[in-house]
Formats: sequence, structure tokens, C-alpha cells
Amino acid sequence: MQNPLVLIIEDDPEIQGILDAYFQRDGFRTVTASNPQIGLSHHQRLKPDLVVLDVKLPGMDGYEVLATLRREAETPVLMVTALSEDLDKLQGLRLGADDYVTKPFNPLEVIARARTILRRSAGSRQSPVLRVGPLVIDTDAHQALVEGAAGPQPLALTPTEFRILYHMGRTPTRAFRRSELIDACLPEGEALDRTLDSHISNLRRKLVAAGAADLLTSVRGIGYRLGRTHA
Repeated sequence: MQNPLVLIIEDDPEIQGILDAYFQRDGFRTVTASNPQIGLSHHQRLKPDLVVLDVKLPGMDGYEVLATLRREAETPVLMVTALSEDLDKLQGLRLGADDYVTKPFNPLEVIARARTILRRSAGSRQSPVLRVGPLVIDTDAHQALVEGAAGPQPLALTPTEFRILYHMGRTPTRAFRRSELIDACLPEGEALDRTLDSHISNLRRKLVAAGAADLLTSVRGIGYRLGRTHA
């Protein structure tokens, strides 16, 4: 992706300026917004490749902005905040954030994480449709669905859930170690077993609701498997 467009939604002028300068220095195009309403307007009009989103914003916090973005598009989102508690991070991930950095931060780390997110996003867009039993994973459309007697049942997935499903779907029935799924699919800095377990639990619940109850299973002492095995 050449010269990606980054939307920076940050109300602190100093931090906004630092991020803007570092992204531009690294070859990105940028647009900035100091309040959520302007940020959402920029997003709708300009269709950026990545959103860098502060949590503490005037009138509408970053979680509300993130929820609104997710209703409109699957644009990758990197959240930036002064909050450091795991529960705050998990809230952002549950709503669909792709990664999370905590203030004070090194701007070079923000750039590195942004590039990682964009590589993952580009890789997904270039991948073919995968089929695992009744499950269809279309990475061009960034959509997964379960085919059944009642017709296709779309799955409403967060970006992290989609990454997990796609990563496992490339080699159906293989038993994946939890550490591998964490390294390959979870945002950097969120390498927590309980975070992975939360994503897997949500995925399994959505698959069950769509009629694929036994497609995602636990493998005792190892991790998880996607796909049905035959004894």
C-alpha cells in the first residue's frame, strides 16, 4: 500500500501534532480531527486506510466513535489512550479495535504498529475465499457466513475474530497452539491467554447461533481446532 491515508482523531494539540509529523515523515498521508464529529465526517468522506483514535475525546468518547465506525466500515483502528487497565483495553478490542497503545508512547512504536495493522489488512484483502465445512470465509469482502438449509447465515465478527477464523481456516482440522494464535492474530501488546479465550468464546457462540455448533472445538492440552475431524 503506497502512501496510506491515516485519520488522526486526537483533541490534544501537542500529541496530534507529534503523530501527524511522524506519520508524514514516514511517508503516510494524514488528516486530523480534534473532535469526534469532525473525525467521523472525515472518515465518511475520505475513506482513510487507518484511524488513530484517542479514547478521551470531548462530547463523545473513543469507544462510541469506534462503535460508530464499525457500523459503517471495517477500517483498521489503532486506539491511543492514557488508560492502562486490562479491562479498558479489552473493551476496545471487543468493540473491534485492531491494536492499542498507551500514553506516554514512543511515536516510532505507533508507526510500527500502524504498519503491522495495514500489512494484516492488505494480506486479508489479497487472500482467496476459504471453505471449512459449511463455513465460508471471504477475505475480499471481509465477511464470513455459514451455509445451511435455511440459507447463508452471515457472522458479525470483529476484525480480531475474523483474523482468528481466517488463520485457522487456512489449515482446517489442524490443532493450533494457543501461543501461535496469540502471536499471529492478536494485536501487539495484547498477548494474554484470557484475551484469546474471550475471542474464541465469542466466535464459538456466533458459530453455534449460525448452525455450526461443532466447527470450533478445544483440543485438550494444546489449544483449538477449526473443522470437523472424522474418527
